[in-house]
Amino acid sequence: MDDACEILRQRPTYFKAMKATERKWGVPVHVQMAAIYQESKFIGNARTPHQFALGVIPMGRQSSAYGYSQALDGTWDEYQQEQRRFGAKRDRIGDATDFMGWYMSQSNQRLGISMNDAESQYLAYHEGRTGYANQSYLEKPWLVDVAAAIGRRSQMYAEQLSYCRR
Repeated sequence: MDDACEILRQRPTYFKAMKATERKWGVPVHVQMAAIYQESKFIGNARTPHQFALGVIPMGRQSSAYGYSQALDGTWDEYQQEQRRFGAKRDRIGDATDFMGWYMSQSNQRLGISMNDAESQYLAYHEGRTGYANQSYLEKPWLVDVAAAIGRRSQMYAEQLSYCRR
């Protein structure tokens, strides 16, 4: 998980999907990789944990987040409608990266967040654009720490990718 070159060597379809998203939406591969690492650890059918009442009675999942991008049902539906991608699936890498590209592109347009700023893009992705604009993340020091780690991971992946592409 810490070697971008090895991840892409083992899963060439990931690189193809991320390059397509980079061309279409302008989100660099290393930013996509860092976000996907945080959201799902590159597990296509990742879900949030179950919640339990009294510690033992299952009550459903913490949220509707699913797939590589951990997209919520409502945001995924919005993406499918707006992009006319009704057959898109959250557990397909190409669809998940396209979704992330779409979301991050809108964060760039609406909030002015650079496509290379993995940390801020992640905060907007996690909190929603309104939450980001209202700086709701400042009330969550743990999230600020996670976003900083994503920024560092994105830089690490960028450096690695510059060498392995040669």
